Amino acid sequence: MAQIDQKTGLFFGSFNPIHVGHLIVASEIVENSPLDHLWFVISPQSPFKKKKNLLKDHHRLNLVKEAIKDDARFRASDVEFTLPKPGYTIHTLTVLDEKYPGRTFALIMGTDNLSTLHKWKNYREILERYPIYVYPRPGYDPGNLSQHPAIKLVDAPLMEISAKMIREGIRQGKDMRYLLDEGVYDYIKEMGLYGSSLE
Repeated sequence: MAQIDQKTGLFFGSFNPIHVGHLIVASEIVENSPLDHLWFVISPQSPFKKKKNLLKDHHRLNLVKEAIKDDARFRASDVEFTLPKPGYTIHTLTVLDEKYPGRTFALIMGTDNLSTLHKWKNYREILERYPIYVYPRPGYDPGNLSQHPAIKLVDAPLMEISAKMIREGIRQGKDMRYLLDEGVYDYIKEMGLYGSSLE
């Protein structure tokens, strides 16, 4: 009998742009957890981040699609694009639960987000209903919530790569190609994103 319950991790982020650090962490988590799939959920606006530096939603969605190509483990999700803004994770989870009754969802986040989880809307409900896989981020301690039974600390590589660093490097004309998937790099170059003048 075919498996009905598809265990799906949700990796939320602005992915501005998606880079090799995101892809390495995503692959490590899928390969070393009970998750069958991982969806990159592109967020149009975070309640904790200003929107002025974000690329348009369709560009960031296209960048994620370029990065994951035909990898069957991954999917690019634009579910939050049509939800009220600013978006809240609990609302997105409710929508996905209703839309995909054959899947059970889990959250994927770094220790930086875990350290502020107590500020999230309905965070206790999230902890009660969903497992959360947490990967290390430089300079962030997992904190007290790491002891919660819903939290699964993942021994993924410590990635000191940030999208901000990549954006600034591109604006300054630096060679960022080895921090980005080739398709992502080519898309940024072709579209002239982030003030790029890439050759």
